[in-house]
Amino acid sequence: MKLRRQLGLSLCWWLGLAVAFLPAQETTTHLPIRDLASIEGVRENPLIGYGMVVGLAGTGDRQQTMFSVQTLANILQKMGVQIPVASVSVKNVAAVFVTASLPAFARPGTHIDVTVSSIGDAKTLEGGTLLLAPLYAADGQVYAEAQGAVTLGGYTAGKSGANSKQVNHPTAGRIPNGALVERDASIDLHKLSRISLLVRDPDFRITRDMAAAINQEMGRPMATAIDSGRVELDGMPAAGLPDLLARLLSLRVEIHPRARVVVSERTGTIVMGRDVRLSAVSILHGDLSIEIATDYQVSQPLPFSNTGQTTVVPETTVESKDEKVKRIELGEGASVEQLVNGLQAIGATARDMIAILQAINPAGALEADLEVI
Repeated sequence: MKLRRQLGLSLCWWLGLAVAFLPAQETTTHLPIRDLASIEGVRENPLIGYGMVVGLAGTGDRQQTMFSVQTLANILQKMGVQIPVASVSVKNVAAVFVTASLPAFARPGTHIDVTVSSIGDAKTLEGGTLLLAPLYAADGQVYAEAQGAVTLGGYTAGKSGANSKQVNHPTAGRIPNGALVERDASIDLHKLSRISLLVRDPDFRITRDMAAAINQEMGRPMATAIDSGRVELDGMPAAGLPDLLARLLSLRVEIHPRARVVVSERTGTIVMGRDVRLSAVSILHGDLSIEIATDYQVSQPLPFSNTGQTTVVPETTVESKDEKVKRIELGEGASVEQLVNGLQAIGATARDMIAILQAINPAGALEADLEVI
């Protein structure tokens, strides 16, 4: 009985190991078309403007930021106050850039959020108020006007060069509903002779399935997959177009997510999906560290001697340490968990893992798309 139990446990262990190293089956899911594609021409438009934040408690731009002083003088001149620019010396104002996104169907009178960012040497925008600032689009036309109290997600306390504390980023803030749309930039769907759907993640299977789902729903060949990122809709009715688009964009399509690994060398971050698999690979990893230390010794002449002088003599010590090569082996179809566990077992850091992944990819052992940001 004991031998039979041991054989059973051994068989289960081998079966579990075999299942762990089987190639991953392709996972599928269903998503509505509105999460996969957007209508061509229906998009947001970036806006930018220049303005001034006032009401700062001595934390604004300093005297060397000349454009903020010039802006303040121009604003006062428009209000009938004539002052020489050279005589202006204030610290309660800050020059800023104002940015926003104009929604696709925004009409005059629509409120949008804006972001205010300091472009001078202001310490913080806390407690400031943005004066009326026009927002321009790429065509040079004014599409919105921004004004209001700036809201920050951080603060700073203390003096520069002394004890101080800073939380988050106090030189950039937001004004919720701080801009008012003044120009109509919305697109008229009824004037479009043909409507196209642009896929966010181009894939021939997605465009094929999207066209098939739309044609099945409409009962006629209305949609055509042009390429991996575009589906064209012909014969759209002039009446009830929003209702029809809402109906078509709600159709669910089967997608096949691609395995992907995203690494950031700046922060040492690695993000890997669960479907990432590796081919059979052997990894050798070793570190060579060189440490150079310099100590300074003082050399003095003998007492009561009239010759020689006190000098500082540097003593440099160089130490080289070459660690032994560490090795891990992964079988065919190894998972992300096995890779991470193996790299952690040999003491690899996050940046070591990034370098190893970048080396595995050209070796053809990484069955996923590697994206470095």
